[in-house]
Amino acid sequence: MKQSLGLRTGQSLAMTPALQQAIRLLQLSTLDLQAEIQQALDGNVMLERDEDDAPPSEAGDEAVSTPDDAPLAEVDGAAEISEELPVDADWGEIYDDYTPSGTHSDDEGLQDHLRANLHTQTTLREHLTSQLELAPFNALEAEIAAHLVDAVNDDGYLENWSELCERLCAARAVAPAALEKVLARVQDFDPPGVAARDLGECLALQLGQLAADTCARDDALLLVTQHLPALARRDPQVIAKASGLKPDRVADALALIRTLQPHPGRPFQPHESDYIAPDVFVAKHNGRWRVTLNPEHSPRLRVNSYYQGMIKRADTSRDQLMLKQHLQEARYFINSLEARNETLLRVAQCIVEEQRAFLEYGEEAMRPLVLRDVSEQLGIHESTVSRATANKFMLTPRGLYELKYFFSSHVQTTQGGVCSATAIQAMIKRLIAGEDPASPLSDSTLADMLLKEGIQVARRTVAKYREGLHIPPSHERKPSLA
Repeated sequence: MKQSLGLRTGQSLAMTPALQQAIRLLQLSTLDLQAEIQQALDGNVMLERDEDDAPPSEAGDEAVSTPDDAPLAEVDGAAEISEELPVDADWGEIYDDYTPSGTHSDDEGLQDHLRANLHTQTTLREHLTSQLELAPFNALEAEIAAHLVDAVNDDGYLENWSELCERLCAARAVAPAALEKVLARVQDFDPPGVAARDLGECLALQLGQLAADTCARDDALLLVTQHLPALARRDPQVIAKASGLKPDRVADALALIRTLQPHPGRPFQPHESDYIAPDVFVAKHNGRWRVTLNPEHSPRLRVNSYYQGMIKRADTSRDQLMLKQHLQEARYFINSLEARNETLLRVAQCIVEEQRAFLEYGEEAMRPLVLRDVSEQLGIHESTVSRATANKFMLTPRGLYELKYFFSSHVQTTQGGVCSATAIQAMIKRLIAGEDPASPLSDSTLADMLLKEGIQVARRTVAKYREGLHIPPSHERKPSLA
């Protein structure tokens, strides 16, 4: 093979550290962004919160006054040494062996300890085991009860009873009646309804632990033990017909059943509450829809003037180099944060402009919208729009929505127009809500009714949208005759 040298020209896009940081900040959720900002403040002496600035405008103020091509705000005094600090430096050149205080090993150990001890409540198995140790069982009964406790799942139900019963009877040479006796004693443990084999038994166990003179207890026991399928219909007339009870007695029994816990083990499951705060506010003022960012999620940062004043141009000592690199990193971070806020605001404004009909009239007026539509209007890449809408939420007069909720595919109408999938789902929900309970609408009938409204969709498309709304098919919506 002959080797040769050649010269080739071409264009390529280099992902500089500043661009990588801007992209990463754009796709962060609110909580992740707050953590990122706090980490930057802890690890960079040049960064500080701008406490002297006027507070951001409240929700409802006009946020369209900033031109799309307006330059980002200049960092206080940062331009004074811009000639000495290259914009696209490599982070490896900045942090050779320096470790910011925000990543100290002691802090990491503390965070690991907090995460490991986040949940300290007693588990369901521990709770049942502690009661088992105090119960007056003999050795064989205690061993069987321990097996039963191990078979209770996180929701408090006993799993695979038939298989477990057969295995224990063969291994311990006991009769099934003896197992039933031990099970009945385990089912008396706290919480009420634990170790039940099905939903009906779970509810019956809870009702059985109530006082005998509890209002409607006997009627509720009758419903959960003998008429559970009718009870699942949630139709008082169907329940009254199936059980033979009068409507007023059915109402009292249903009120009592609603106080029961269908999943007795749920309170013992570890859980965390995730709170969603809006990134964008939308409000109507003087007949115009206005978009603003949540001021609590977009704090203003600035360069610390005291440490910036300590920088000397001619000094090349290690401390001076570190201060200069910290200043450069601070400029990167502030510009990236401002670029994130600007992009998020522009994307939200574009969405509101396209979906004004939804804000005015509801889901059935939702217009079809895809990422390409927004990217073409704003002159940015589709991936940028995708990052700007990921895990971001908008508070509107109609409720709190994720930004991606406003994007949906389209379906052709009979008049040559288009209709969004979200609007079609809203129409299907409206039609089903108004149907005759005795004769539910089939998917084919729904398709015909949508066609009369100008929406041409296939039966299987209607079925897909109905399933997306978690609505059962027509034969499952029809009341039981039992």
